[in-house]
Amino acid sequence: MSADEAAPAAKLSMPTMGGLVVGSMVGAGVFSLPARFAVETGVAGALIAWAVAGGGTFLLALVFQQLAVRRPHLDAGVYAYARAGFGEYFGFFSAFGYWASACAGNVFYLVFIMSTLGAFFPALGAGDTPLAIGIASVLLWTFFLLIRGGARQAAAINHVVTVAKVVPILVFVALCAFALDPAVFAANWGGGADAGSLLSQVQGTMLVTVFVFLGVEGASVYSRHAKRRRDVGRATTLGFLSVFAIFASVTIVSYGILPRDQIAALHQPSMAGVLEAVVGPWGGMLVSIGLIVSVLGAYLAWVLMAAEVLLVAARDGDMPRFLRADDRRDVPTSALLMSSAVAQVGLIVVLFSADAFDFALNLTSSLVLIPYLLAAGYGVRVAAGRDAAAPDESRRPGALLIAVGAALYAVFLLVAAGVTYLLVSALIYAPATVLFAMTRREAGRRVFSRREAVVFAVVLVGAVVAIVALAADWISI
Repeated sequence: MSADEAAPAAKLSMPTMGGLVVGSMVGAGVFSLPARFAVETGVAGALIAWAVAGGGTFLLALVFQQLAVRRPHLDAGVYAYARAGFGEYFGFFSAFGYWASACAGNVFYLVFIMSTLGAFFPALGAGDTPLAIGIASVLLWTFFLLIRGGARQAAAINHVVTVAKVVPILVFVALCAFALDPAVFAANWGGGADAGSLLSQVQGTMLVTVFVFLGVEGASVYSRHAKRRRDVGRATTLGFLSVFAIFASVTIVSYGILPRDQIAALHQPSMAGVLEAVVGPWGGMLVSIGLIVSVLGAYLAWVLMAAEVLLVAARDGDMPRFLRADDRRDVPTSALLMSSAVAQVGLIVVLFSADAFDFALNLTSSLVLIPYLLAAGYGVRVAAGRDAAAPDESRRPGALLIAVGAALYAVFLLVAAGVTYLLVSALIYAPATVLFAMTRREAGRRVFSRREAVVFAVVLVGAVVAIVALAADWISI
């Protein structure tokens, strides 16, 4: 093995990191957008939702850009920013929450690809039949073996796949824009009597937009591999802007093809049904192929990023030592195995979920909200000149305004997520603290400081409430 292959750190250029951002953002979720939005809202609500989600996510992207420049020594951004700003326990929460979100997202990807194939093979159903879960499990461990072959090889595959999966999406947008019927578009404007107020329509789409924007922090997570730290921020903003244009276009042009109720009733991936209505069966086949390619690329990107966060957190002393292991090809072996094992458990849970598709999507989105809020909060502290690591740093009003806006957007997302998935998140965070306790014991330290004990008590109460609520059928998954 050459020195170049053995030490890939500090080898990723800005275009490559931008490809990582785009590759992780353009996943299976974009192929579900027409139906997901049509269930909740009409054209007017969709435009407002994209304005809110796009504006808020852009603020988050700018925060990641600013922190990459102002705090270049912090690796694995989402996790490192929470730790630097709010202490080790919150850093642990951010690392674990981000990792758990990635694992849930990978479960969603596998369920979605089985659902896509279910249109051709009924035995696969909506991706939640025993046969579908069995095939998805084979795919999961095949990906595991592929990534074990080397992080650089997996990243190279992702770069090629990113280009391949964007092409069908651009074809979809172009053909639907050409075939758009102004009368149908106008009829879908308000969303109908069952859509509710504009506010409720926008709120109903928030977890969907969070899901499709996951990955905007991808370059930040992989920052230790960047050639230049300023490339991290550039890749983040350019990746977001290009993907935002694609996502919004996919949603809006669909409203000009079919009535809202027909779009909402489409089998997933709903983009296939919309394009099939324009050009015939080959359109549905094109989208289905695009989805399969998309899952490959997004899955590779997300497994790599999830394992990267665990590896860096373990090296910083916020995760157990066994997660520090990597091999000569820079593959975080223990973190990769743990990520794949948890995704396998998630696939089994899917068999008992009332709606596997929505459950995996919403859980993925809700788990990442706390890491986003903590990163934005650290952005506020840095911009306000109140970071303890740089006490002499001056306040920057423009950066502070951006960071406050990003933090408020993260709070809005927490409210929009609703109580169900916040309680389920607490149910996941509480037992995960065992990993934090293991880490502290390995270092010969007390498990909790006084402040950390209070935080844990709050999370534990939320977990208990979640158990009672699930048992009493007050909430369901």
